[in-house]
Amino acid sequence: MTDRTVLALTGADRVDFLQGLVTNDITRDGLIYAALLTPQGKYLADFFVLDDGPRLLIDVATEQAAGLGQRLSMYRLRADVVIETTDLVVSRGVGPAPEGARPDPRDPALGWRLYSDRDVSEDVDWDALRVSHLIPEAGRELTPETYILEVGFERLNGVDFRKGCFVGQEIVARMKHKTTLRKGLVAVKIDGSAQPGDEITSDGRAAGVLHTVSGFEGLAYLRFDRAEGARTKDADLTVRALPTV
Repeated sequence: MTDRTVLALTGADRVDFLQGLVTNDITRDGLIYAALLTPQGKYLADFFVLDDGPRLLIDVATEQAAGLGQRLSMYRLRADVVIETTDLVVSRGVGPAPEGARPDPRDPALGWRLYSDRDVSEDVDWDALRVSHLIPEAGRELTPETYILEVGFERLNGVDFRKGCFVGQEIVARMKHKTTLRKGLVAVKIDGSAQPGDEITSDGRAAGVLHTVSGFEGLAYLRFDRAEGARTKDADLTVRALPTV
């Protein structure tokens, strides 16, 4: 996949360093899905982390790789950590997994990911799969204004509330334990013509924004109390299911 970049963290402090920054427990086995947040609890980047022996691999959207590397370098201070870009290629598929591939930790339907020297990705309609399984993507549903619990990070195995501190933890924990989510990512059925970026209204009031569209379904960021009667300019929207909050 040409839209992914793999960073490598080496050095004696690499695990403790990253563990103290990101939303998930990277000391567990297997491929880990996580995010780096601002101190205010908003999204900066999401990625996969793999312990590859003497290094940690970070599989991140290419458009976010430089910014993520810079932000990690800012936190590095005196830690024994080196951050480099590798030549590894990310492959994905949903069929039989090749040797060395790892299950995508977000949802079994997302298949496998492989890090190697060549692309062996399968031809998959990833947008349709994401819409079907309510999976947000960087630069589309995941933006600098995103709070990760509103887009389902707990359901996607992307946050661990028992691991200890991470950047933005206080805000995320407060949303988890002290508030009820009133808006977030939902899947919708589309009756009419709609495009990503269309504003959603309900009874003439602003209700949200439509993001990824695949056929007659899509992903939308929506106020839950305005889900009934939601529509864009040229389409009626039916929410497939509101999250349990």
